This record gives sequence, structure tokens and C-alpha cells, in this order.
Amino acid sequence: MLFVRSAQLTVFLTALALAACFNDPDAAPSADSSSEQETGSEQNMVDHLLPEVEESARTVNTNERIFNAEAPISSQCYTKTEGQFNPCYTCHQLYGDDRVNSMNDGFLQGDYGFSDVGVSNHWTNLFVDRSDWLDKVSDEAILQYINSDNYSDLADRLQASGWQGFIPDLDNYEEASAAFDFNGLAVDGSHWVAFNYKPFPGTFWPTNGSTDDVVVRLDAPFRQVNGVENRDVYFINLSLIEMNLIGLSEVTLWPVDEVALNTDLNQDGTLGITDQIKARSHYIGDAADIELDNTQFPVGTQLMHSVRYVGVNDDGDIFPSKRMKELRYMKKVNNLTQGQISGRYDRERKEKFEGALPYYLDKQDQGYDNSQGWFVQGFIEDYDGSLRPQTKEEGLFCMGCHSAIGTTIDSTFSFVRKKPGGEGWGYINIRGMKDAPALGDTTGGIYQYLQRVGGGSEFRENPEMNEKWFNADGSLKSEAITQADVYELITPSRRRALDLNKAYSHIVRHQSFRHGRDASWVPAQNVIREVTAHDVPLQDEYRQFGWELRLDWQE
Repeated sequence: MLFVRSAQLTVFLTALALAACFNDPDAAPSADSSSEQETGSEQNMVDHLLPEVEESARTVNTNERIFNAEAPISSQCYTKTEGQFNPCYTCHQLYGDDRVNSMNDGFLQGDYGFSDVGVSNHWTNLFVDRSDWLDKVSDEAILQYINSDNYSDLADRLQASGWQGFIPDLDNYEEASAAFDFNGLAVDGSHWVAFNYKPFPGTFWPTNGSTDDVVVRLDAPFRQVNGVENRDVYFINLSLIEMNLIGLSEVTLWPVDEVALNTDLNQDGTLGITDQIKARSHYIGDAADIELDNTQFPVGTQLMHSVRYVGVNDDGDIFPSKRMKELRYMKKVNNLTQGQISGRYDRERKEKFEGALPYYLDKQDQGYDNSQGWFVQGFIEDYDGSLRPQTKEEGLFCMGCHSAIGTTIDSTFSFVRKKPGGEGWGYINIRGMKDAPALGDTTGGIYQYLQRVGGGSEFRENPEMNEKWFNADGSLKSEAITQADVYELITPSRRRALDLNKAYSHIVRHQSFRHGRDASWVPAQNVIREVTAHDVPLQDEYRQFGWELRLDWQE
């Protein structure tokens, strides 16, 4: 018991430190001094914080068979729209302009146009009652579990197993913001950069089950001058990508010496000190001979996305937990021409019309090739809470969103939702962040989502959001919403955070990811189990076309 109490005290203090880092972007980074042996013993200890589940009740993880060939169809696609509630617009869109992403799949909004396999909702975890499980897991146990580390030993275990794919190399990433300096650059010298972005609507709101962050890394030529690392060059090239993807003509950065770089960054015809970076045709530094491709990251770009539990302390502050539910990874391996991209979207659209099953090239340990120039792979919790490589079917889960939907920009979501310029370089911090509208809109994006969806999640089954932001007649509490920041709008209460974490731990303990990853404990009511002719498609008047993933941050 003395060991348990000591561990609980350590976890409590760690949670407070995490909360401080999440709320205060100026918080100083701290290193994790625990040894590999301590990490292993901690993992063995936290394994016993959750109820045991007989092997016969666990889903068997296998790469020998795909049980759900339509795993790329997300669980949210089975939401009952009742003809008027539209969560579909954030993924499926039609645009009037000529853009690189030519999927133009707005016809899928509330259409239920699935293949013969897809008409059956395979995400059966949505319909599991986990109330008894929540009673079995104490608040203290789930807090100790989510605030324990399952990341720092991953690299060693992968190397020992002969893993040939990506091996995470960001030290202390489990510590969230403490792994990065004020501008988001990893303090360990690994060159990963964190950026501050507005979370994607619905699923990626903490009130619906997870916190997350995204980090980016470019190849050496984009970081160096004459083979020597140069911080300013690195962030200028990142800024050029930002402008390229979002369609900006200029952004601000911290003051940079143009003379030292021999580059007219603000393009005023002279060299001096400037905080203005204007769009240009080529990158700078050792990447000066590389041309920017229209709305594409350069080849070699890596993105890492940690999906975490909902960290919470005694005061109810919400922050990214130390424990990771998943660690997702993408690498840009090829830049395609506009003709190639359009051709692949055309083929995808035709296959959808024909009801064909999706197919992706399996690159083994490197993940799946999304056919748009990226390899995609990921890691997920094992029965004991340690991270393991996803199975092939679990990997398919990621492909629908990162291959062929109309709203993405170069198959990605978060980078184009970054706060603009220098203020957006740093670990994600949604406190004080305004509800910026989508590009071309004037209404706050969260306000707009609540209005169009009719609830605080795609499933309209978040009672806390309903009570907080909706009147009894279903109308919005407009004044309260417009006065709130993003943090207040999308974070849960302490009680809900704990219950969301407990509900997800049931999925971990049953290893049932192929049946869904939504953190729910009450069986879903607004979700279709089997699509039939009686399911009402979304009426045309409620379809929303032209919605932008990119944001308008102007006051």
C-alpha cells in the first residue's frame, strides 16, 4: 500500500504539472528522468488498475484476415440525420473553385451511399452498455492509469522486435508541452515542431473523448544553411508551407536578419531586420533549389499525431494526458502532378458510385500507401496499456479520412487550421483561442457546427454539450457561445472526462478496436445499425457546400 500511495502522489503532481504546461505556453520544459526499468515496472503496475478480462472475451488481433473491408467508413457516417441534422459537411464537400483536391464528394452528405458491405454498421462498440464497467473502475484508478507513461519505452521495444517501419524518436513526448520550447521546437534536437491549431469539429473535441496534438518535421535541407542547422531557416520554410497550403500571401514571424540569410524575406528590395515573410516560389537555405508544389507538403515531410486520454485535475482543468491512446504517423513520399491527383480522385469517385470496396497498397511495417503521396501507419494500446503496431484492419480505420474525402488539403487536417504566423508555433493551447470561422464564413466554426449538427457531436448524444449550449427548444444559446473561447466551448466537466476515459478503457481491455473507438458508455440511439430504404437521407436544403477546412483568423 505504501508503494501505491507513493505512486498516486507522483501521478497527482505530474497531472498538475501537465495542466500548468497546457494552460501556460510560457511554462518551462522539464525532462523525464525515469529509467527504462522504472518505466517497465510502472507499466506492469498500471496494467492492474483496470479490471481483468478473460482471453475468451477479448478480440483476437490478427493480420491474417480483414473482418471489415469497409473500415475506412467512419462510425460517424452512420449517424441518423433525420433529414435535417448534418455532421457530414466537415468531410464531404463540393467547391466551385479549381483546387488540387478534386474529390468533390458533397453528394455523400447524409446519402448513406455505401457498398453492399458498408450498409452494415460494423462499429458495434457504439451499442455496448458500459455502465457496469464504469462502476468497476474507480476515479483514482483511471487517473493513475491515464497519467502513466506508455510512450517512452516504445522505440526500444520496436527495435528489439525488428520493426522496419517508423520508430518514434521524440524524447519525452509523453510530457506533452514540456517536450517543446516556446516556439514549439523539440528540446531534444530531433527537429519535431509542435503547432497550435483549432481542433477539427466534433470527434476531435475533448468533450467527445480525446485530447490530441500534432507535430511536423521537415528533411535536413529545409532546416540548414551549408549543412548547418539554422532555426530561422527552418521556421521560414515551415511558414512558406503554411502560406502555400492555406493560400496566404504573407505571414509574420519573429524578427529575422535578412543580411545573415542573404534573402529578401519581405521582398521590399532591401536587406534588414524583418518579421514579415512573403510567399515565394522556392524554399530557402539548402532547399533553395526546391520549388513549392501547389498546396502540397514537400517530399520527406513527417507528421506525428498523438491521440490521448482526457487529462483532468481536481480543479477540473482539461489537458492532454501523459498516456497515449494512439500514436499516428504520416510521411510524404511523393509529390504528384495535378493530373495524377485528379485522376486518382476520379477513380475513387467512380469506385464509390460503383459500390466497389476500397483498396490500398500495403507497405507492411511502413503502413498503407494512400495513393496521394503519403504512407500512413500507427500504434495503439495493447491489453496491458503498452503501445503496439496497429493491425492491418486497425490501420484501414485511418485511411478513409486520409485518402479520399473532399475537404482535406494534401490528405491532412490540422496544419491548415494552425493559428497564423509566429503565434501559431508552439504546443497546442486552446485557452483564449477564439472561435475562428471557416474561410469565407463570418460565423464562428463551433457555433456553426452546433447549429448545423443539432448537438455537440456527430451522434447528437453528448448531454453535457446539449445542456450547456442549447435551449430546451433546440435553439442555440447564442450569446453564451459567442462569448466563450474554444477551451470553454469544447472541453468536458471533470465528471464527464473521467467517465469518457473509463469507457475507452473498456475498449482497450477488450482489444475491440475493430468494432469502434468511440468513448461511450450508453448505447447509441442516433446511429443506424443497418442501412435500409427507410433511412431518411439528408434533405437538399440542409446540405452545406463550400465549407472550408481552413480558417479566417482575422478580427
